[in-house]
Amino acid sequence: ELLRSLEVPSHDRYEFLFEAVRRGVGAAELCERTGIDPWFMAEMAALAEGENPEAGLVRTFKAVDTCAAEFEAATPYYYSGWERPGADGPRHEVRRGEKPSVAILGSGPNRIGQGIEFDYCCVHAAMTVRASGRDAVMINCNPETVSTDYDTSDRLYFEPLTLDDVLGVLEVERPEGVIVQFGGQTPLKLARGLADAGVPLLGTPVESIHRAEDRPSFGTLLGELGLRSPPYAAAGSAEEALAAADAVGYPLLVRPSYVLGGRAMEICYSRDALAGYLERTAGGGRPAGIIFLDRFLENAIEIDVDALCDGESAQVGAIMQHVEEAGVHSGDSACVIPAMSLGPEMLAEVEAATTKIALALGVIGLLNIQFAVYGDDELYVIEANPRASRTVPFVSKATGVALAKVACRLMLGERLADLDLGLDLPASYGHVSVKEAVLPFGRFPRADALLGPEMKSTGEVMGVATDYPAAFGKAQAAAGARLPAEGTVFISVTDGDKSSATQLATSLHDLGFRVLATGGTAQAIRRMGVPVERIPKISEGSPNVVDRIESGDVDLVINTPTGSGARTDGWEIRRAAVGRGIPCITTMSGASAAQRAIRARRAGDPEVISLQELHAEAADARAPRTQAQASRMGGARE
Repeated sequence: ELLRSLEVPSHDRYEFLFEAVRRGVGAAELCERTGIDPWFMAEMAALAEGENPEAGLVRTFKAVDTCAAEFEAATPYYYSGWERPGADGPRHEVRRGEKPSVAILGSGPNRIGQGIEFDYCCVHAAMTVRASGRDAVMINCNPETVSTDYDTSDRLYFEPLTLDDVLGVLEVERPEGVIVQFGGQTPLKLARGLADAGVPLLGTPVESIHRAEDRPSFGTLLGELGLRSPPYAAAGSAEEALAAADAVGYPLLVRPSYVLGGRAMEICYSRDALAGYLERTAGGGRPAGIIFLDRFLENAIEIDVDALCDGESAQVGAIMQHVEEAGVHSGDSACVIPAMSLGPEMLAEVEAATTKIALALGVIGLLNIQFAVYGDDELYVIEANPRASRTVPFVSKATGVALAKVACRLMLGERLADLDLGLDLPASYGHVSVKEAVLPFGRFPRADALLGPEMKSTGEVMGVATDYPAAFGKAQAAAGARLPAEGTVFISVTDGDKSSATQLATSLHDLGFRVLATGGTAQAIRRMGVPVERIPKISEGSPNVVDRIESGDVDLVINTPTGSGARTDGWEIRRAAVGRGIPCITTMSGASAAQRAIRARRAGDPEVISLQELHAEAADARAPRTQAQASRMGGARE
């Protein structure tokens, strides 16, 4: 079985190959089964048998020959290799000037949960470092990013983002500081090891990063600050998790520690569901790390906040309201600036809580906090991340303030009090910005389009208009899910959503849509006096809902499963909709926003608005205040 597994290339092929060598399989047979050249096979066999190919060699940085040896290349691209040292030590080809440098750790390979949004922040950091008179040194191993372009940094090292490789670069560079906050979770995980090695880190202290990431430590901090958080527990084994779950209460949001993109995160509505989760992720035994269990606040309004802090004062960059309820990962949820359904009192409470957390953690740079408004306008803190978040590019474009550049200036020693950011203006100069996720389901026809706590999106788009419905409609169209102006809508929702679904069906019928629904949903809609055609579920024969979707008879699908239990019908419905390129909405809040957007579109196509025009208007509005401040201070400060 081991040898058969070697015949097909896979992500774990080399682990199988090393194991085969250790079991005594000959090189000739391995070459025959894999097609790998004998020279490479001999090298890998030596590694598998414990030989150290680096013995007697030193790490040496060489320049990438971007001119193919036609003439001497001057591009400052470097990679490491191992070779025998010269008489004076390693023979590096690094051309380092006299200016001090700052190293910026990139985000590595793009993947779900960690992508181009973080590269945006790294590029802005490099621009800011260079503008300060220092050399910007980028460490990243992804040639698809802008941070690895030839003119982004002064020196670029194509190196894996591991502690050993990064320390190798820093030994040559000797920078005055290293920035780990802009590349997402990958460089953040290196912070402790770098600090222990004596590397000066710019920005938020390592202890603060750990305190925010460690759920019990962060929970204690929130208690000291008088802020609410959902009940939680931490467990080191499956048995501990099952024992703690009853005290926390169901439904539970379960996740491993130090994850990005909600990987392996799941909502469990019962003890059996939790036991199943633990069996899948930890084999029923001890997980690789700590498991966190948080009470899930179902139907809460989720809020994202991006803020700046210099250790002494804090400034909210934007308060974003998620369109979907809590439970959909922030990377998959549409969100809107300004928050549409939060009153002045709640906005003030969010801002005050953000400031408390930022100062208590000692944040220097960026901070992202996720809140939930639950029940009778009670504010809960879900989590805080003392780093750049994936919403930073969206906030920066919506507000006209480049948050990553400002954060980098704070890391380099400037203070918020000396910067006039004008972040109190975006809610007042007349536009609404909506971020929508770009989902890859069209390329994965067997994947479920249901959104949940584990991130699935591979990109995002932005819609800007003078009102929320128009901005939401623009964002949907940009994401490739243009909402229909007329036609047929299919509605099938869980029992808890039937009241909202009847109102939605009424609105869509008034807009001229024909309404289709299955069993209980059709019955609830008919009670409201709305004409509806009841169609069979998949198990009830044909032509059923999937048949109608695949025949092109449906233009919009609204399907909201929730909780535990069988989702076979829902999965087939969503799969069919994605296969036909039909917009498929899986939350009632998203469906309500879509209905409003359709109504707005029927009134006429929204005008095209450029960000440059919006930001110019904001700058004009800010100018009188800036001049007044400058006159009071006896002169303007940059």
